[in-house]
Amino acid sequence: MPKPPVPESSSPLRHHGEQVAWITTHGGAGASTLARVLGGADLGRRWPDPAKGEPSQVLLVARTHNAGMRAASHALNALRKGDHPAGLELVAIVLVADAPGSLPRALGRRVRVLRSAAEVHRVPWVPAWRLGDEIDQLPRAVRALARRVAAPAGKARRSR
Repeated sequence: MPKPPVPESSSPLRHHGEQVAWITTHGGAGASTLARVLGGADLGRRWPDPAKGEPSQVLLVARTHNAGMRAASHALNALRKGDHPAGLELVAIVLVADAPGSLPRALGRRVRVLRSAAEVHRVPWVPAWRLGDEIDQLPRAVRALARRVAAPAGKARRSR
């Protein structure tokens, strides 16, 4: 079972000026691509530490397969329990399509469960990103996420 992100003992990278931190809940979730395309600090599986100048507002990223959504649930639970540096705010959970097409019903139910606990943004399958290519126009759902990333303050949920 995937573990939620945890603070690492190595010294944190500095991300001064970044408004949000992208936290991947499992390998290959797509956080690096989203950080590159939409901006923000890609911290991998490490929680940011606002006391050290890192963003306090976080986006948890997972793929839409069963293991990915389970990993998102574990990370969300870690936030709920306070297993993170003080002062973090959850902006949203970002679910990146693991394949083209719609989700099977069972996975759709998992999305609804996550939505009951946090704001959720769904990123559709973007074939160009699989190859590391840029695209001319972001899909509508990604544009909505871009607006959320550009102005995260005010609607984020502060974790305790």
